[in-house]
Amino acid sequence: METQTHKVLILTVGQTLEPLEFALTEHAPLKGVVFVASQSSYPVAGDLLKRYGGQFNHHTLLISDHEDLNEAYRKGIEALQKALEWDGRPILADISGGTKTMVAGLTLALSGKGVTFSYVGGSQRDAQGRVVSGSERIRLLEDPTQRYGLREWEGFRRAWNGADFIAAQDFLSELLARPLTPSEQRFYTHLKGVAEAMLHWDLFRHKAAWQKLEAHLEPALTIAEAWGHGAKVRVLEGLQEAQARLRQILDKEGKPTRALLSDLLANAERRVARGRYDDALARLYRAVELAAEADLYERTGIELRQASTYPDSLREFAGRKAPGLKEALGLIFEMDSRLGHSGTLAQRLYGDYSNQLQGLLQQRHQSILAHGIKPVKPEALEGLQAYLRGLGLEPAPAWPAF
Repeated sequence: METQTHKVLILTVGQTLEPLEFALTEHAPLKGVVFVASQSSYPVAGDLLKRYGGQFNHHTLLISDHEDLNEAYRKGIEALQKALEWDGRPILADISGGTKTMVAGLTLALSGKGVTFSYVGGSQRDAQGRVVSGSERIRLLEDPTQRYGLREWEGFRRAWNGADFIAAQDFLSELLARPLTPSEQRFYTHLKGVAEAMLHWDLFRHKAAWQKLEAHLEPALTIAEAWGHGAKVRVLEGLQEAQARLRQILDKEGKPTRALLSDLLANAERRVARGRYDDALARLYRAVELAAEADLYERTGIELRQASTYPDSLREFAGRKAPGLKEALGLIFEMDSRLGHSGTLAQRLYGDYSNQLQGLLQQRHQSILAHGIKPVKPEALEGLQAYLRGLGLEPAPAWPAF
């Protein structure tokens, strides 16, 4: 019984027939062969088809300029698509023939795609460096992107830069499942801990974020510095600066502070960057209220929702509730007036509420996350962000990106 095969070979074609013929016979049986040839090497592909064309499906891709790396790359992508159409399992790419540019373009196109590379070498070569007929041997070449986890690292990098820290941890888990050196194992383990910290931070679990960073950030940075990996060092050093801002939040844990406010505004910006406009507007809505609370607390030590912090002169306010934004702003406005404070941030917010601010917040009320069913438009966010910046309320600096 004849054995079925789905093996497909992608073959770069040069001027010399023998190594290509050797590759075809060594990789046989084949379901199909995709020839990638130049204008001048096309006849060699024709000779191969005359000898072996009846044994497999075949398709030829012609490169008009064999010194154009971009064209060679595009043809490599096309060759892979054809191999996939034939349900190639496995897909091999022999890079024995063709110009250096053709080989480079094809290799770039197929790296990281699950393709096995091969090359026809030999134990003897002539004066021109060509393999002597009869001494050929096939070499299977490992895709270096697989060895070094480039696909996983690129996935991690994109997830991190998009603040998708769950996916970032998943990609690091894939890296950690590979054979690694001891220092690589330590680095990626600590980097995964850092990614866990950032997820906690993004979810406002500030204490858990601090604990993870304390355990993993410094060791990861030490290894990155020893490796001389500038991008990794830059990001991890940037996180050390961010960690100082996290410490400011924790030093006043549970209190309405400016540090917490700037963290909330940065959190909203990350949601905007990911197109999660309803989530972002919910955060900005809370930021308006928190801005007034933080202003009151940092000037007077009074926490709006903790009556025990009210001085005797404000005891009559202790029983009053502030269920919503307008009520909270009004209550703080009255407190400031009673204390003889004027020109405060809370007073300005209350003064702006009935006209400018209420209009900016209207989409929040209509959002499905509030009282309505309408999606939030990006323009609503832009207007509210600009308003808050006009008050001097800036988000914390963005976390460093790879």
